[in-house]
Amino acid sequence: MSDRVCVGVVSGAFGVRGEVRLKSFCAQPESIADYAPLFTEDGKRSFDVTLTRQVKGGFSARLSGIATKEQADALRGIRLLADRAVLPSLPEDEFYHADLIGLEVVDTGGQVLGRVRAVHDHGAGDLLEIHGPGLSSTVLLPFTNAFVPTVDLAAGRIIADPPEGLFA
Repeated sequence: MSDRVCVGVVSGAFGVRGEVRLKSFCAQPESIADYAPLFTEDGKRSFDVTLTRQVKGGFSARLSGIATKEQADALRGIRLLADRAVLPSLPEDEFYHADLIGLEVVDTGGQVLGRVRAVHDHGAGDLLEIHGPGLSSTVLLPFTNAFVPTVDLAAGRIIADPPEGLFA
């Protein structure tokens, strides 16, 4: 498990005074600023965050050390991570997507189905993208109690009860 969790992404510059357009991945989107400093994935840069206003699809924000439109434009696509220690504790049945990626997925009989490659949220609930042996393409498994009865982070695995034929 990583010590940092992705909480947002810079989607570009906002205006001409160094503000950025920020997409928040937090359950309470405005709380992204509370988790600062936020770090780049390589850990080489960190930013304090001040949200300036809500805009379509996110917020405009000031990041410490960013003063020009050119500097803000250069951050487009940069994922921002927060230290896990400053994030709220999750209830027993909730997980950070970053913790699920890479977990081994086995069926209720112990047969390995694959590994979680990504977690997608298209509005109707999370889907686990699973890739594994014998699969010609990835499989999307709904992340529900019915299909994923057990997530064991300590053991690094998920026990799945997929619908008949999904992994055939």
